[in-house]
This record gives sequence, structure tokens and C-alpha cells, in this order.
Amino acid sequence: MYEAIIAPLARGSTVLQAGAAATPHGLFGIRIEFIFFALTLLGVALLHRYTLYVALTGLAVITGYKLLFTSYDIPGHLLGGGGEEGEWGLILNLLGLLVGFALLAKHFEDSQLPGLLPRWLPNDWKGGFVLLALVCFISSFLDNIAAAMIGGTVAKIVFKNKVHVGYLAAIVAASNAGGAGSVVGDTTTTMIWLAGVDPLDVTHAFVGSAVALAFFGVIAAKQQDRHQRIEADPPSGIRLDFGRLLVVGLILVGAIVANVIHVHGKQFGFPAVGVWAAILLCAPMRKPAWHEVVPALKGAVFLLSLVWCASLMPVDELPTASWHTTLGLGFVSAVFDNIPLTKLAIDQGGYDWGFLAYAVGFGGSMIWFGSSAGVALCNNFPEGKSVYQWLKGGWHVTVGYVLGFFALLFIMKWHPHAPHKIVQAAPAIEAPADPGH
Repeated sequence: MYEAIIAPLARGSTVLQAGAAATPHGLFGIRIEFIFFALTLLGVALLHRYTLYVALTGLAVITGYKLLFTSYDIPGHLLGGGGEEGEWGLILNLLGLLVGFALLAKHFEDSQLPGLLPRWLPNDWKGGFVLLALVCFISSFLDNIAAAMIGGTVAKIVFKNKVHVGYLAAIVAASNAGGAGSVVGDTTTTMIWLAGVDPLDVTHAFVGSAVALAFFGVIAAKQQDRHQRIEADPPSGIRLDFGRLLVVGLILVGAIVANVIHVHGKQFGFPAVGVWAAILLCAPMRKPAWHEVVPALKGAVFLLSLVWCASLMPVDELPTASWHTTLGLGFVSAVFDNIPLTKLAIDQGGYDWGFLAYAVGFGGSMIWFGSSAGVALCNNFPEGKSVYQWLKGGWHVTVGYVLGFFALLFIMKWHPHAPHKIVQAAPAIEAPADPGH
């Protein structure tokens, strides 16, 4: 049982600095770090009301173990040195982006554009499908959590508070599908971007997303139509706030510019600086919703705790990265948070980044707590917090994931990228044979 849980997690990790090998303590042949990490993720999965405390406990236990019982260089791992980049850059960037994008989402909501979206929805099952397509589109340039929340808000209005659990699963899946190919649409793709990957190297994930959406979107829309037919008449008196829409655009432009510009001949790679520069410079024109910062910080601390724990996993038990491994990571991300899975895979390297983005991004939709978007949406729709009902009503999401993945494999083929972090004495990662031969 332990190996069934931990072995897939181990496929994503390569963080080991020269001279900082951990003492190989273990239980039943499994490294202690993996056991602590698996227990942390299991606690997050089961104790939904205490996820922050579980993540912080895992952080304290794993960090304490590495400090007290191994020779691992924790300060060096955080701050860098000896030619290695420390984790501080990724953590600070993610912190700035997670909180900054929360303010961006509020600007978008207050622009009144979400209230006008029902105007373009047909009055039958096709209206439900168009809404899912809109959620997918919005998530490609807006955080997937915000896209799911917008979709849930519109669904609650047009379906008179009678939203089928299968349609809830489809909203989450649509938001994750849209974010899978965009480095500003999902935390996992943002992490890949921050690791130095070209944003264009994840865009082919949209191929899998499109196939998956075409499958689960139609089925979920017809489910919802049978449960409660759409009423797509928009409320009257809505006026767009173009100033807030301008702020949203400037924040996104700031993120891109701050990542791609070069300073002293080196890519700056700090999009959070651009995000916050745009937020602060635009504050006199449109005041940000500063009250959103505190809950966003709590969510950021939770996610970053798991990212830090993932970065401390040992490297010496990892299989070769392949499309088979990537397909499996999608299923694992439905049970365990996809943030640490992405961190492990980034550190290992040797993945096709578009495949990885699709797997860990969309795969978390298969169970409600498998993605941050699912957790956020189910806070407003508590009926979705039953794993049985989610799997029963949202079976089409799981089938859509598989269909999308193999469509991506057939159309784009598997093209692994070189690791971004070179691990001393690690064997070279070989690309598996083309599955078409």
C-alpha cells in the first residue's frame, strides 16, 4: 500500500545538491522523507478543514528531519551556492503571483463582465456547453481558480441554484483544461515557466484540452440540461468598468515583460515584479481589493509549504521520465495536490512540458480536492464534496482526460526536454521510443 502511493510520487523528484546526500533511513524499504511527504498529502486529502495546518506540520516535520538526522544543507538548498540556484526565487515568485493573481481576479469580477456573459448563452444544453467553453477560454489568461469561480457564479444564476455535481466537475475540468497550455492560467504552468521553460513549450497541451472538453463538455451540458434547464437572460443595468479591464490587461502584460526581459545579459525571470508593479501603479485609478490579500496569503502559504516539502525529497529512487510516467502523474494529481507533483517533475526534468502541464493540470479535475480550483468551487457548492458523487456524476472528466492525453500523444508525439537542473552523477534521461512505431 505504501509503495503504491509513494512510488508514483517519487517519479517527480530530483533535488539533491553535491555533497548533501541524506542518510538513507527508511521503513519497509521506503525512504523516511517519502513516508512523511505521503502522510502530509494524505492528511491534506482527508482533513479538508485543516489543510493549512497539515501542510505546515508536514513542513516542520520534514525540514526538522533533514536538519537533525541527515547531513542535508538546508540553508544552501534555500539560498543557493556552489553554482546551484536556491529555492528562494521560486518561492518568492509564486508567493507574489498567487496573491497578485487573486487581486487580478477580483478586478475582473468587479469589471461586471462576468454578469454579461449569460447574454451569449443559448437556452438549451448548448448553453451549458458554451459556458464551459467560456470558462476554458477565461482560464487561458486568468487564474484557473478565478475562472472556476466565475463559471460557478454564472451557473448558479442561470441554473437557479440547481447545479448538477457532474456539471460542477466539468466546470473545474474546463478551468484546468484552459490553464494547462497557458503559463498565466494555472499555478502548475506558472511554476514550469518560473523554472525557465519557454511559454511556447507548454502550449501544445491545448490539443489534449480541446479533445477532453469536446467529450466531457457535451455530456456534462446534457446532464445539467436534464437536471435544470438554463435561463440565460442577463440581469439588467450592468455597465462594464473598462478601467478595471485595463488593469487586468496591464497586470498580465507586466507578468510577461518582467519574465522575458534581460538584465545584464540574463533573463530577469521574475514575473511577480511585473504583476505588483502594475497593481500598485494602477491603484490610483482602480483601488485593489486589499481585503482579498489575507485569504490569498493563507492559500499561498498552504501551497508553498507543499512545494518546499516536495523540494526536499531525495533523488536516488526515481524512474526515467516518460509519457507513461506522465500519464500516471495525472491520476496521482487527482488524489494528491498537483503543486508538489509539478515541483518534483520540474526538478527531475526530462519531460515534455506540454504533456506534463496537461497531466498535472487537468488530471486534478478527476476528484474535487485534486486541484485548487475544485476546492475553491466546492466551498460554494458543498454538495460537490462527496468523492462518490463526484466520480459518479463526473465520470466523463476521467474518460476525457485519457482521450485528451492519447490525442496529444498521437498528434504531437512525445518530445522530452533536457533537465533544467543537472544532478551530479545522475544517469542521462533517454527519450522513449515513438509510440507510433
